[in-house]
Amino acid sequence: MSRSDTTVIILAAGKGTRMKSAIPKVMHEVAGQPLLGHVLKASHAVNPQQVITVVAPDMDDVAAFARGAGEDVETCIQSEPKGTGDATRSALDLVSSDPGVVLVVFGDAAFLDPSTLSAMRDACAGGSAIVVLGFDTPDPTNYGRLVCDANGALLRIVEEKAATDAEKKITLCNSGVMAISRASLHDLIGALTPNPASGEIYLTDLPQIAQERGLACSTIARDMGNSVIGVDSRADLAAAEAIFQDRLREKFLTNGVTMHDPSSVYFCVDTEIGTDVTIEPNVVFRPGVRIGNNVTIKAFSHLEGTSVAYECSVGPFARLRPGTELGPGAKIGNFVETKKANIEAGAKVSHLTYIGDARVGEEANIGAGTITCNYDGFNKHFTDIGAGAFVGSNSSLVAPVKIGDGAYVGSGSVVTKNVTQDALAVARGKQMEKSGWGAAFRDRHHNAKDKKD
Repeated sequence: MSRSDTTVIILAAGKGTRMKSAIPKVMHEVAGQPLLGHVLKASHAVNPQQVITVVAPDMDDVAAFARGAGEDVETCIQSEPKGTGDATRSALDLVSSDPGVVLVVFGDAAFLDPSTLSAMRDACAGGSAIVVLGFDTPDPTNYGRLVCDANGALLRIVEEKAATDAEKKITLCNSGVMAISRASLHDLIGALTPNPASGEIYLTDLPQIAQERGLACSTIARDMGNSVIGVDSRADLAAAEAIFQDRLREKFLTNGVTMHDPSSVYFCVDTEIGTDVTIEPNVVFRPGVRIGNNVTIKAFSHLEGTSVAYECSVGPFARLRPGTELGPGAKIGNFVETKKANIEAGAKVSHLTYIGDARVGEEANIGAGTITCNYDGFNKHFTDIGAGAFVGSNSSLVAPVKIGDGAYVGSGSVVTKNVTQDALAVARGKQMEKSGWGAAFRDRHHNAKDKKD
């Protein structure tokens, strides 16, 4: 099917009360990305004409996130929480009138597979007014059952509390994901009525309504662990995270990354890693990390928004914050923190140092305990350290300041003025000595103690 044939409606208005959180459920993260982000990615993978995200009135952050996923994403508001059918109905005015298929998915379905959505779309285009994604499970307790005839045609969806004893034995269950023909969409959604018990309007009534109109309905079944898992609680969120992490670890191990203890390393869905990279235990990759070839990331390091070129060494116990860029062969050692820092080729920041809002030139060496004093309480300022410069241990570089190429800064200096190329700068108090002061100091305190006793 062509791009103009498909609309995706993402139902994201649920509060997720079981999460016990002020954060909307779909904005909780798995593998460094909100649940909704995973669903949007899967939706875009089927090349739709439009993606419509349904949100609640107070979900401006969800709407903004959805719109930021692409120019084809629109949002609409479900004014009251009156069920999945009502949520879908709130999007009808935005749905294209062209022939095609509408895919209705949930905003927490982080494992949706584009191939599954494509198969549902194709089945709907092939003659089914409604296609429901199901899964087979040996224990269907608490799931809605997909009731089919002898030929496999879907007759209705029945919830467990309304199911007969025979229907409770059905193991094909409802995932909630549907494909609906655009030609039938308005009529079928318009025919939905509130449930007498809850007063809400449910999409699960659609197959029976379609059957009553003589429209064909069918199912596509997938493994429960593939495509159909939702996230309704913190426990579900943790389980989803574990599944994603296992998949990402397997991907990187397969692609030439060595991990000493894979279970202790955590990735994001956008992590990029080259070949012959070694990752030691307890390393965390947050969003926006790119690692080149032949890099070593040592234990207990944390990277986010960072680009690391080939043959670099990072850690142990390093924290690379957003905006950090390491050039080829650069070294970041233990207990070093960087932020918005361009560490150029061959430069070394070996230990106990903070480099923020700065450039460290090629082959420069930054001594232990050095900090760039980049913040004055109101604004951030830039420190420029030239190629081949040497900054002695325990120095403070008060930005804005420039250390010239090949310049030296003596240990313990507080540098507040620019240092010219190849110069030596020493900025510390003059050392003085008072002979016998230590002995006199101790005597005074010992005498005072004796008198007190």
